[in-house]
Amino acid sequence: MNKKLGTALAAALAASTVLAGCSGKDKNAGGETVTITHYTIDSPDRTFVEKLIPEFEKAHPNIKVKVTKAPYEQFDSKLQSAIAAKNSPDVTSHWGYGGFMEYYNKGMLADLTPYLGDFKASDYNIPEDVMNIYKVDGKTYGIPLNSYVTVMLYNKDMFDKAGLEYPPTDYEDKSWTFDKMVEYAKKLTVDSKNLAEAQYGVDFGFGERDQRPQYFGGNVYSDDTWTNGGKPSKINLTEPAVVEAYKKIYGLIWDQKVSPTPAFSKSVSGQFGDPFLSGKIGMSVVGSWSLAAAKDFSFRVGVAAVPQGPNPDVRSVLYVDPLFVLKDSKHPKEALEWIKFLITTEIQEKSIELSGGNPPVNQKAAEKFYNNFEGIDPKQIQQIFAGAYKYGFESYNHLISNYSQINELFINELASVENGDKKVEDVLPVIQDKLTKLLERVNKE
Repeated sequence: MNKKLGTALAAALAASTVLAGCSGKDKNAGGETVTITHYTIDSPDRTFVEKLIPEFEKAHPNIKVKVTKAPYEQFDSKLQSAIAAKNSPDVTSHWGYGGFMEYYNKGMLADLTPYLGDFKASDYNIPEDVMNIYKVDGKTYGIPLNSYVTVMLYNKDMFDKAGLEYPPTDYEDKSWTFDKMVEYAKKLTVDSKNLAEAQYGVDFGFGERDQRPQYFGGNVYSDDTWTNGGKPSKINLTEPAVVEAYKKIYGLIWDQKVSPTPAFSKSVSGQFGDPFLSGKIGMSVVGSWSLAAAKDFSFRVGVAAVPQGPNPDVRSVLYVDPLFVLKDSKHPKEALEWIKFLITTEIQEKSIELSGGNPPVNQKAAEKFYNNFEGIDPKQIQQIFAGAYKYGFESYNHLISNYSQINELFINELASVENGDKKVEDVLPVIQDKLTKLLERVNKE
């Protein structure tokens, strides 16, 4: 996207302010101490790391840590501007719209392999397959920090009133299917223009818009996307399996009328932040970060497996957040020490409470995480996570290059379908054409 020079300069200056204090050295009576900068989203579930700095600095007297932050919507732009201004932070993650592959392909990430020495993922109780997500050609470009999954939350009060059995937490219970979910959703729905009376059976927020067809056995991108740096050679939006998948997704709103319209969600979200929190949604398929709000629910909440869909291999989207050391960091060794500190069992356990419920990648610390939600059986949450890992696929926004632009395209073009103004089969060819041209342009850069 082209920008006027004045806008670009303003962004660069703003980023320089936000990210001020990047890599540097400060002299004190004890000699030189290295200062590293941790750049994150300006939100309590991320900025809590500030509370961990004193303990780290006590154990590492020659390393100081400074946290800089930006709102989610400005995270990527300010990071890019800071890098362009030669004011790069040392440590960050893909907490904005872009993801790992986008950062990697832009040459933003440092290869950590030379600094890892005898580092073993098992020493930090990190599953090897999770660690491998951030390896390219055997080289490590990120260390996993948190691991979210897709879960189903449900309103026990609504289920009891409708006389429905609670859905299972066991992913091996094949009786819990997409069709069964829709059957339940119909019994939970009151489709009314009266906001006080209206309620809906299910909000199916499985992944981003381009990943949702995967649940139904449709693949928007060619298989080579996952082996060539997140750059698909072909787009499949007009393939029958993908078209039918989108029909099922939006059919929940406009045909079955068991899912909330965007207008309804917006009206209740304004008050509660999340439509499910309003108490007017029976089931919500969503990222597990929503569990952190469990204490705020005004109703009894349960957790369940995402139902079995047409694709038996993928029922969950995995959202593994790593920490990166940026390529321009002047102190990669010290930055890595900070990262290793954050993934220790003790600190990951502390981080659960300090962050408001971030799920630790350290599986030993995860045992505490499972016990962190009042009113929900820890064994059920553990079973949900185990099944989600088994039937999970990493979020597309982490694996596809230039994802921020791709995601914006899907959001804009599918809005007319989501609002009920256009049909899926009319919009998908338009996205196919625009996305093909977008990828031809950005993947040559």
